[in-house]
Amino acid sequence: MGMTISEKILARHAGLSEVSPGQLINARVDIALGNDVTAPIAIDEFRKAGGKEVFDKQKVVLVPDHFAPNKDIASAEQCKIMRDFAHEQALDHYYEIGAAGVEHALLPEQGIVGPGDLVIGADSHTCTYGAIGAFATGVGSTDLAAAMLTGELWFKVPETMKFVYHGKRKPWVTGKDLILYTIGKIGVDGALYRSMEFTGETVSGLTQTDRLTMANMAIEAGGKNGIFIPDAVTEAYVKGRTERPYEFYTSDPDARYHSVIDIDVEKIELQVSFPHLPSNARGISAVGDVRIDQAIIGSCTNGLIEDLRVAAGILKGRRVAKGVRLIVIPATQMVYRQAMKEGLFDIFLDAGGAISLPTCGPCLGGFMGVLAKGERAVATTNRNFVGRMGHPGSEVYLANPAVAAASAIAGRLAGPDQL
Repeated sequence: MGMTISEKILARHAGLSEVSPGQLINARVDIALGNDVTAPIAIDEFRKAGGKEVFDKQKVVLVPDHFAPNKDIASAEQCKIMRDFAHEQALDHYYEIGAAGVEHALLPEQGIVGPGDLVIGADSHTCTYGAIGAFATGVGSTDLAAAMLTGELWFKVPETMKFVYHGKRKPWVTGKDLILYTIGKIGVDGALYRSMEFTGETVSGLTQTDRLTMANMAIEAGGKNGIFIPDAVTEAYVKGRTERPYEFYTSDPDARYHSVIDIDVEKIELQVSFPHLPSNARGISAVGDVRIDQAIIGSCTNGLIEDLRVAAGILKGRRVAKGVRLIVIPATQMVYRQAMKEGLFDIFLDAGGAISLPTCGPCLGGFMGVLAKGERAVATTNRNFVGRMGHPGSEVYLANPAVAAASAIAGRLAGPDQL
């Protein structure tokens, strides 16, 4: 019996010829990631376990991005713990303000992760890196501590659900819409502790940006990881980004799947996930008259240059509706510089928007756009749980950059064709 791409990567890192779903394995990791929320806990556990040196200073990555630049004394203390540890351990990959960005956009951009890698991170959206053919999954801070100490971690091999997308996408429909539709179809626990393998003719035509968005949100369906079979698009993206060797894996024709779900993309219109679950998705034609107070364009799902170009194309020559706050957040310093160079900042500013430096801030209600009671935001982020972006009485609507930009102009939920 053959294996899926996820099973092959896990088998190789466990030193086994094959693995099967449900099997417990001990596997070496290529990258262990922490941020300013989770790494301080991991560092404390690392020291309690008697740790003196990390297993490999090139493979432990620390990125302060959630409450950085520091919003208050408490966050400053968190980041200082990371900074001191990174200097003490002489880590090659510690990204401070000025070089940092949203971690899950930064690592692929900088070539820190690659195809065929086994990546763990103390952040649930670590599954992003499956977009380039890596097995990547979120873990707890104590697991991160164990990985920093030993370079290994135990895993239960997940079953794999295969999602086959076919058909031509409608105008403005992106990877964000495909994944919101998929989560709406199977539910927030529809892929619980399973690998979500994305494939099909439509997938081959998706940009790397679209794939990063889809893999990122596998966790919103309960997935252990989300993953794409690497192809020419992957090769074009990773080539020249990393000097580390990488390997393209694929799934065998006779691989075992928990289920195979066929999705006709031609039936998918622009999607909006209503509060308070990503699975509460509906087509743009069915959203009704929902007034908004704020629009956020950015985050680890939709903060790359392609995302900003789409938003700028809609905002150019237009103004944000009175009473609506538009905040645009490039995901990394490189994206920030490129957007500025292309004149996108002028478009955002002329439209009445504000531009933030790279941060996760508003996505988790940390800072840079926290919502008050009764306020509504449309956001290109990945979660809309109760209180996710601020007051428990606020509401978050998830959408792609085109919908977020159009909604900011209209002052209500809207697609570009509704302006």
